[in-house]
Amino acid sequence: MNILVTGANGQLGSEMRLVAALDNAAGDNYIFTDINDITPEQEAMLGKLVERELAEDGSNCDGVSGNEGKAKCSATVDVATRKLDITNLLEVKRIVAEEKIDVIVNCAAYTNVDAAESNYELAELLNAKAPENLAMAIAEVGGLLVHISTDYVFGKEPYNIPCREDQKGTPTGVYGLTKLHGEQKIMAAGCKYVILRTAWLYSEFGKNFCRTMLNLLATKTALNVVFDQAGTPTYAADLAAAIAVILKDYASETCCGSEYKKGGKSMTGNYSKSGIYNYSNEGVCSWFDFTKMIQRVSGEIAEKADNGKQRMNCKVRPCHSSEFPSPVVRPAYSVLDKTKIKETFGIGVPYWVDSLEKCLTNLLR
Repeated sequence: MNILVTGANGQLGSEMRLVAALDNAAGDNYIFTDINDITPEQEAMLGKLVERELAEDGSNCDGVSGNEGKAKCSATVDVATRKLDITNLLEVKRIVAEEKIDVIVNCAAYTNVDAAESNYELAELLNAKAPENLAMAIAEVGGLLVHISTDYVFGKEPYNIPCREDQKGTPTGVYGLTKLHGEQKIMAAGCKYVILRTAWLYSEFGKNFCRTMLNLLATKTALNVVFDQAGTPTYAADLAAAIAVILKDYASETCCGSEYKKGGKSMTGNYSKSGIYNYSNEGVCSWFDFTKMIQRVSGEIAEKADNGKQRMNCKVRPCHSSEFPSPVVRPAYSVLDKTKIKETFGIGVPYWVDSLEKCLTNLLR
């Protein structure tokens, strides 16, 4: 398949580059797009993670057989970025037609929750209108749109059980509202779609809570972190792996063997698994718990390298959300129920602490 990835230089987009390099036995053609260039830091981390993955496979690749093994042993990361403005419908339609795109994976979004409160039009453009453009363009060629949404579509109503896909969206602010609008516009466009609601995304790339806390834990003597917001962190690599499973399932259901392999258009009918799905890691924690675990795991890694004293000496204290004035009220409880995606696609979801350990190992080792 020809797969267009938008927002390719963000957290999830970077992980999709690794999927293309390491989990692409089918030989799919990925086209990575963004409005920004990839950074040298991203390129270095991508190369490091590919080398580590190959090394941890325990194979020197001599005499390797099978498509999957050969693909891994010849893995190189595609760091090229094509510029694409997804707010421009004609530009999106042009690249979809020229590249004969079968699937779009939309990793692009306006994610500054606080700033969205004073930038409604920009947030609506990027979180609602742009996904609608992608949906309209892929609908014209009968393809699939995989779109990333958020737990922030919930929050206004008090929940104390994990949120399901069929619950009514009750966003507390502009960010969640515009992401909900994006979902609605995609569903109205008539394309095949998989909308993935996720939460508390972090990775080895870009700006995120995990990397921010690592820096603060290493440089501050004390930190106050909110304990009255509960959810589940999501390691972007795990979300990318789930997307890879969905892409394989889509190809197996809608693509016709020999014609597809020749590069012909062989997408057929509807996708029976179109819909909204929740995906985060397993478990529940507060931001305070998340920080304490970052401290504990990073301290263990650092101690092995004899440089963990400063990080371990930071005092982390729980505090109320009200102690951090914000223009938007964040969801107090936004744990996502992942039953549907696990049962539909047979996806195993890692426990959040296990995934955090992997990410921190990659960052600190």
